[in-house]
Amino acid sequence: MRIPLSAPDIRETDIEAVCRVLRSPHLSLGPKLEEFERSIASYAGVSDAVAVSSGTSGLHLCIRALGIGDGDEVLVPSFTFIAAANAIRYERAQPVFVDIEPQMLNLDPAKLEAAITPRTRAIMVVHTFGCPAEMSAIVGIARTRGLSIIEDACEAIGAEYDGRKAGTIGDAGVFAFYPNKQITTGEGGAIVTRDSKLAGRFRTLRNQGRDSSIDWSDASELGYNYRISELNCALGVEQMKRIDEVLARREAVARSYHRRLNGNPTLVLPELNLPCRRISWFVYVVRLSSRFDSRHRDWIWQEMRSRGIGCGRYFAPIHLQPIYRTAAPEAGRADLCNTEAIADRVLALPFFNQITDSQIDEVCATLEEIVLQAQNGFQ
Repeated sequence: MRIPLSAPDIRETDIEAVCRVLRSPHLSLGPKLEEFERSIASYAGVSDAVAVSSGTSGLHLCIRALGIGDGDEVLVPSFTFIAAANAIRYERAQPVFVDIEPQMLNLDPAKLEAAITPRTRAIMVVHTFGCPAEMSAIVGIARTRGLSIIEDACEAIGAEYDGRKAGTIGDAGVFAFYPNKQITTGEGGAIVTRDSKLAGRFRTLRNQGRDSSIDWSDASELGYNYRISELNCALGVEQMKRIDEVLARREAVARSYHRRLNGNPTLVLPELNLPCRRISWFVYVVRLSSRFDSRHRDWIWQEMRSRGIGCGRYFAPIHLQPIYRTAAPEAGRADLCNTEAIADRVLALPFFNQITDSQIDEVCATLEEIVLQAQNGFQ
């Protein structure tokens, strides 16, 4: 791709930090892990951050540590990355999909009550594309019904709802640092929480069930190898030093796209300014107008790629994917009309820190040309 969908922002200071670790005796569970966790906790404004091998492993540990298991239900959107639902199923619990609202593409609080049953234990809130969900209403429902809240903030580090960082409003939240994220550790994630006892469970579970209060060779419970290396953490420490700069740059890119595409009647653009919210721009996703369907979107996606411009079809609804249609058909028992209609028409445009104005111009001009062709060709 001449213009990729995403690209990590790696600088010489990042490379030097990783090299210093390679020259040290500490490659795992060392000082960089502690420094990285402190930087995340401080940034998020919480007592504890627990770094893990991925956002997916972080979500899994949240399910496990909260005691959610066989036969329990967790409410979750279908319009998200499949890892959210998979993490629930790892503990033999049941994901129950709830529809999204059509503006921010997050869980619709108005649809939550109808999905709650006596088996419901938690709500997994996804801050889709870095835009915070309607946490006030969701928290109100969860507290009234005695439900835990897990925030999937894997795409939303730095996002804010009513002055509070995404990931810090529920019982626990998870960030992810894959190379397409706002900051990266290569592979990695972190769980944040204000509950130190819960954080202790996360630390035990990520390291084969070893409790820090007992001998290293003894495990107190069934755990996992969800450790993150000192190399990843060293990169994360350096990336966190410039997170405010990164988020400001990504917001500027989003505004450049908006200026270039605003007024095009065939496209629905993401909101730039929302009450009580700060968006952490993970991607810039446009939506084709209702005159289009999945055939148009897929043709546009292929044409853009054929011209060397990376695009993403985010997200394929989880409840329509083969493994969920066959292995967990009851998960999609609710009306998911917004999820299905919107998923057919979304397209993620190239979005990364170093994208240039000329590249944005080329992406937008090419997109508008191809959308017009699709409109004329499918009439």
